[in-house]
Amino acid sequence: MKMTMTEQPRLTAALLTVATVTSLLAAPVAAQSAQRGVSSANPLEILVVTASRDEQPRADFLGSVDVVGSAELDLISHQHIQQALARVPGVNLQRGDGQEYLPAVRSPVLTGAGACGGFLIAEDSIPVRAAGFCNINELFETHSEQASRIEVLRGPGTALHGSNAMHGIINVITPAPAERRRRIGVEFGPWDTARIELFASEVWGAHGGAIAFTGAHDGSFRDDAGVDQQKLTLRHRFTGDNVVIDSGLTATNLNQGTAGYIEGEGAYKHERLREQNLNPEAYRDARAARLWSQWRYSFDARRELKVTPYLRDTRMTFRQHFLPGKPLEENGQKSIGVLSSYHVGLNDQLELIAGLDGEFSQGYLKQSQESPTVGSAFLQATIPQGKHYDYEVDALMVAPFAQLDWTVTDRWRITAGLRYEHMRYDYDNQMIAGRSRDDGTPCAMGGCRYNRPADREDSFNNWSPKLAIGYQLAEHHLLYLNLAHGFRAPQATELYRLQEQQTVADLDSEVLKSIELGAKGGTSQYGYTLALFAMQKDNVIFQDSARANVDNGETDHFGLEASLRLQFAPAWGIEFSGSYARHRYANDPEPTLLIDGNDLDGAPRFFASTRLGWSPTDKARVELEWIHMDDYYLDPENTVEYGGHDLFNLRLTWSPARHWTLFARIHNLTDTGYAERADFTTFSGPRYFPGMERALFAGITWEM
Repeated sequence: MKMTMTEQPRLTAALLTVATVTSLLAAPVAAQSAQRGVSSANPLEILVVTASRDEQPRADFLGSVDVVGSAELDLISHQHIQQALARVPGVNLQRGDGQEYLPAVRSPVLTGAGACGGFLIAEDSIPVRAAGFCNINELFETHSEQASRIEVLRGPGTALHGSNAMHGIINVITPAPAERRRRIGVEFGPWDTARIELFASEVWGAHGGAIAFTGAHDGSFRDDAGVDQQKLTLRHRFTGDNVVIDSGLTATNLNQGTAGYIEGEGAYKHERLREQNLNPEAYRDARAARLWSQWRYSFDARRELKVTPYLRDTRMTFRQHFLPGKPLEENGQKSIGVLSSYHVGLNDQLELIAGLDGEFSQGYLKQSQESPTVGSAFLQATIPQGKHYDYEVDALMVAPFAQLDWTVTDRWRITAGLRYEHMRYDYDNQMIAGRSRDDGTPCAMGGCRYNRPADREDSFNNWSPKLAIGYQLAEHHLLYLNLAHGFRAPQATELYRLQEQQTVADLDSEVLKSIELGAKGGTSQYGYTLALFAMQKDNVIFQDSARANVDNGETDHFGLEASLRLQFAPAWGIEFSGSYARHRYANDPEPTLLIDGNDLDGAPRFFASTRLGWSPTDKARVELEWIHMDDYYLDPENTVEYGGHDLFNLRLTWSPARHWTLFARIHNLTDTGYAERADFTTFSGPRYFPGMERALFAGITWEM
C-alpha cells in the first residue's frame, strides 16, 4: 500500500510513542524482582465501579478503564467536560459552542441523529438518558464540575451494560457523604465569566449527607452568545448492620445563547471571523433531574444483592439554526427503571454476578417553523412553515445478564458474560401521516422534506457475549485479552423522524465486534497502560456531506492507545496519553457513494495530551499541558482536510494559608488560531467551531 506524505508524520509519531512506552515498560518489569515486598501506593489500585457496579481496583479490570481523579479535577477546574477528558487516551470530544460537543471514544467523532447512541453516559452508574432517547450533548446534564472522579471505560462495556455501551462508557461519580467538610470556591475570567461552587458534607451516626451546588455564567468570546447554568446534587447514605442505602438527586438547568459554525477555508485563523456569530437567534434551554436509591444488602461474606430504582425527567427546547427554515425543536422524556445485580462467591475461585435491568420511558418530540423558509425556490417549496413533527413514543427495555469471574490460578483469570436485551417502541403520531404540510396540503417540487410515518410498533432483540482472559505478569503488571460484542438499538429519532422518500425506517441494531490486547501496571513512581484493538461495525447509520442519513454502512477500526506516568524527580513528573488509530469505511453503502477504504470523517489518526507537572512545595502545583491534534478529513470522500493544531495550557494552584487555595489557568498559552471542530457540507463548504484565544481564569477556594 502506498503511503502518502501526510501519513508519514502520523506513522512516525505513532511509532515513537510505541517505542517510548515499550522501553519504559520493559525496565520496570525487569526490575520488579528487586522491588518485591516494597510497599508503595499504586494509582492503578484506585477503585472503580463502572465495570461491575461494585468497587474493584482499576488494575483488576480486564480491559481499558481510566480515571480522572479529584485532585486532577481540582487542578483543571474545567468549564467544559472536554478539558477534563482530554487526559484520557482514545477520547476526543470536539467542542461546539457553549456546552455542546460531539463525542469520540475509541471511535471517529460521531454525528447525526443517533450518533449519541454509540456511548453510554452515566452519573453514579445510572444512565443519564433513557435507552432510545439519547442526546449528543448529554454530559452537560451531569454535575462533572464537582465530581469526585470521572471513570471512562473504552470499548464495548461488560455484560452489565447494554445498548449504547458500544464504543465506551463515561461515568461521572458524585461525592459521597463523608466526615464534616465545607468548601466554597469562586472563579472569574474574561467575557464576564464567573462561577461559584458550594459543597458541604456531614455524618450523623448511621446517616450521612452531602450537598453540592454550581452556578456559572460564561459570556463567550463570540458575539451574541453565552451560557448560564446551575447544577445541584444531593446525596444521602444510611449504613445498617447488613444494609447500606445510597441515594442521590441531581438537577441541572442550562440556558445557552448558541453561536453556530463560521464558514470559509481557514476562517478560524482570523480574529474577527472567530468572534462572529452567524446565528444570533440560536439558543438551547435544557432541564434535567434524576433521583435514585441503591439498596445494598449483604446476606453474608459471599452474597450481596443490589437493587437501584431510579426516576428521570428531561426537557429541552432549542433552535435548529443548522437547518433551512431554522425550526424550533421541543423534546422531553420521563422514565422509571431499575438496575439489579446479585453478587455471589461460589467458592474461592468463582464469583457470579447476575441480574435484571428494566426501564419504561415516555418521550415526545415536536418540531415547528414560525416563518417561511428563506433560500432557493426548492427549499421554499419543500420546507413549509408550520408544524413538521409531533409524536410520542413509549419505550420498554428489559435485559437479563450474567457474568462469571474465575480465578484459575494465582496468575490466570477469566471473565465471561452474556446479556440479552429486548427493546420495544410504541410510536404515536400526533399529526397527519406522510409528506404533507401540517394541514394536509402537498408541497411542490416533489413533496415536503419532512415525512411522518403512521402509528407503529418496533422491537429489537440483541445478545451481547463477552470474554476476557488475564495473566498477572508480575506483582504490578497485568496482560489481558478482551473479546467483546457491543450494540445499540436504533434511536427514536432515527426511526420516526423521517425525511423525503423514506416512509419506513427499516433499520437494524448497530453491532460492533471487538478484540483488544492490553497491558498495564506501575507503582507510585511510574505507570503505564497499553491497548491494541481491532473492531468491526455493521449496520452503521451516518450522514453524508449533503446531511442525508445513510444506513447499511460498515466500518473497521484498529489502533493503539497508550498512557504513561513517570515521576522522574521528587518535584517533577510527566504524563502522556495518546491514540494512533485508523477508522475506515469498509463498504460502499450506496452505488453513488464510493468510500470503501476511506478514513471516516472526523477521525484524526493521532492525537495526544502530554502534561509536565512541578510541585516546588507541598502547597503548590504547576502543570503545562500540550494537546496535539492531527489532521483529519471532513467528508467521507476524503477530499477536504483540517490541518490539525497544537494547543498549550498552563495551570497552577497554591495554598498560601490553612484552608485557602488560589488557582489560575491560562488557556491557549501561545494564542494559536485553531478549530475545536472542523466540518464540511456541500452547501457551505468548510466550516468551523473556532477555538478560544489566549485567556486567563483565576479563583480562590476556602475549605475545612
